[in-house]
Amino acid sequence: MKRGLLVLLFLIAVFITHWVVSPGLKPPAHPYLKVEQPSFVLRDVPFDLTLVALTPTGETDGDCQSEIIIKRLDFADKQDVDSLALKFNFESGRLVVKNLAIPDAGNYKFEFDFRNIRSTYSLRVLPGFLSLLPPILAIVVALIARRVLIALFCGIWLGAGIVSNYDPLTGFLRVLDTYLIQSLAHPDHVAIIMFSMTLGGMVGVISKSGGTRGIVDKITQFANHRRGGLLVTWALGLLIFFDDYANTLIVGNTMRPFTDKLKISREKLSYIVDSTAAPVASLFPISTWVGFQIALIAGTFEHLHLQEDAYLIFIESIPYASYSVLAILFVFLNGITLRDFGPMLKSEIRAAHSGKVLRDGALPITDSSGIDTELAEDVPRRWFNALIPIFTVIIVTLLGLYFNGKMLLGATSETVSFREIISAANSFHVLMWAAFSGAIMAIMLAVTQKILTIPQAIEAWLSGVKAMVLAMIILVLAWSIGQVCEDLMTAQYVIRLTESILSPHYLPLITFIISALIGFATGTSWATMAILIPIVVPIAYQLALSAALSPPLAHSILLGTIGAVLSGSVFGDHSSPISDTTIMSSMASAADHIDHVRTQLPYALLAAVVAILTGYLPAGFGFNIYFSLLLGAILLILVLFLAGKSAVKIK
Repeated sequence: MKRGLLVLLFLIAVFITHWVVSPGLKPPAHPYLKVEQPSFVLRDVPFDLTLVALTPTGETDGDCQSEIIIKRLDFADKQDVDSLALKFNFESGRLVVKNLAIPDAGNYKFEFDFRNIRSTYSLRVLPGFLSLLPPILAIVVALIARRVLIALFCGIWLGAGIVSNYDPLTGFLRVLDTYLIQSLAHPDHVAIIMFSMTLGGMVGVISKSGGTRGIVDKITQFANHRRGGLLVTWALGLLIFFDDYANTLIVGNTMRPFTDKLKISREKLSYIVDSTAAPVASLFPISTWVGFQIALIAGTFEHLHLQEDAYLIFIESIPYASYSVLAILFVFLNGITLRDFGPMLKSEIRAAHSGKVLRDGALPITDSSGIDTELAEDVPRRWFNALIPIFTVIIVTLLGLYFNGKMLLGATSETVSFREIISAANSFHVLMWAAFSGAIMAIMLAVTQKILTIPQAIEAWLSGVKAMVLAMIILVLAWSIGQVCEDLMTAQYVIRLTESILSPHYLPLITFIISALIGFATGTSWATMAILIPIVVPIAYQLALSAALSPPLAHSILLGTIGAVLSGSVFGDHSSPISDTTIMSSMASAADHIDHVRTQLPYALLAAVVAILTGYLPAGFGFNIYFSLLLGAILLILVLFLAGKSAVKIK
């Protein structure tokens, strides 16, 4: 007992000594520098080093001067030196040293001489190609093994291992406690998960109450053949223009039973859904994308001291987003001609002749079996039980965007346009409101008509939610690998590889290719736009000035470059198997995700190649963009008739 008491007193004494008297907690007795910089950078990729001058009490030191000795550092001008002794002025105690680049991989030390106090800072420099390995591994494994969960996890694990100083065990732990947790903790990601699962629950109620079958029967009266089914799906994709997520989930879930009845493959449905979601939302002047896009353009113009109106420039750049325009057009042409080629043709032949909308052994990432089952004979098939909840989602979304935008803008909302109000809204909050409103409406309709009891309606809603679980897991993994790519500076490395080939006439073309590569590797179009617009728009402006190009040609190059970023990022995003919108298209269509990617990619590549040949390349020489789009449409039609075949006519 006495020994235990003595041990307890000893521990208390140690605690008091460590936390109260310990000199380690006291501030330094001299001024010092705080370095704000990640523990690693990529070889030969510029980075910024932030230094904060602090007093012995830990307060900002104010305006001062310091010498920094940087050993074996290579600046952006390629001046190779063993060491540099530079004097920098701190303003308000803070200094950002921009565009530093280290030429060789390895471990480096920076030495700082601040008020005659010498301190060091270690920095790990990685070979640039390592930043490409995680997305490449994920994409290759996904396409070869057709197991997207395993593929994404392997990519995240590899990236986390690289970040963790090549330690696979630590990397595995970081996957679990850092990357997956951060993906789930992001408020926007949580909103997307809630929105998707709630909308899935709404679909479950609609299906169980006979609304899905009712709308299929109704549409069949007007479009009871393949061509009509494809075109109706395409048209609905255009009508849900205000948000790509809402577009994907509404169109896919609404049209899936209808296209199944017409023996249209799930691969074709997911392709239509994917190609009329982000491309439409990114082009339409009023959508959840527009505010983000215009803000990027406006910020860049502000740095260039240009007086151009960012919204008008965006409107002018819409025809120059050749890929997005041609991708939407190709879906229409494909539906009109009923011609397919490549893997999509095989899928359509299978569906048309055997009625198998999924191939044998396919693994759809949404289990629609619980919500697409045959109805009992006594369940009425009323189309309005489906349309009313769907229209509720659409109306609440539009009204929510308006009123939420007004609320966030405050008093300034009285002096701005409708477009600016919509752009200012928090779309993730609004989509949550819309999804729950639609689900509640679906339950109320089923219960008030005595089709379902309240417990049955809740059970149907839960069935719809359960169908989305696998897709949500894949989404979380996709966001995690996106964070890995951000930490490894994958996008910056791609830019570094390609910046030496920039030229004013070929800038729109090169910009499209770069943005497509970044979007494909990272699986995100918004991040791609955010990275590239501040870089390539000033280049387009300055290169045109230095080359003394005519104002019309310089303007064409500027618009072509902006359009190339906006649509190139969309191409990379919706072609990538690790993209959230690609995954959601497979999810809403209940398609095998890898089958969706494999069948869509040839069509997306065709539209991209045609956009390059008729859009981005001529734009750099001032060619009329509307004639370019017409020429692109003609090329797409030629390819369909020369290489495409009708699945129905093939025996």
